[in-house]
Amino acid sequence: MGQKIIRFSDLTGKHAENEDDLVRIVVRDHPDLADGPVEIEALPGELAGIAGLALDLVTVELHHPDGDEPETVVMTAEAFDRLATAAPMAEVLRGAERAPRAIPGQSPATAAAAARERVNYASLEHAGRPHKGRTTDAEKQLVQQHLDEINARLTAEGIRTIDLANPEHVTRYGLESLAHTRGATLT
Repeated sequence: MGQKIIRFSDLTGKHAENEDDLVRIVVRDHPDLADGPVEIEALPGELAGIAGLALDLVTVELHHPDGDEPETVVMTAEAFDRLATAAPMAEVLRGAERAPRAIPGQSPATAAAAARERVNYASLEHAGRPHKGRTTDAEKQLVQQHLDEINARLTAEGIRTIDLANPEHVTRYGLESLAHTRGATLT
């Protein structure tokens, strides 16, 4: 006695002549999904034009100082790009610090802490890069002693330079006397 398995499209219920006629679809995120990704199948013709329906989306994690878990937000790339007003988003992203890659079982806070430990802003390689947190005396000293060299590196990397006319930069890196010596006017 033999068996015959009949396969159907999960989308339309249409019969698939061959098992190879079905496209496997993994749904990773949907408002009605409660327990993680699922797999469904559909006939190729049912998916014609699906690529044209795709949106350019951005997924961001918001790590609030008082929160335990990050908040994940998905939005269109266009809406996300409008958030950047000081410089185009492409420039902001080029100058941004690499985020730590998640290790299965590792909390986001632990991964972020590990990434912070790897970047030494008190080195010529990283000094002067925009970063959150306290600017150490060692980084300030490097910036004060090697400002032109650091600005050349930042320019080559497409990152904002340290501006002696910018009061925030002058205060952050202790550049008051250098700004005065070079005749910079704080704006």
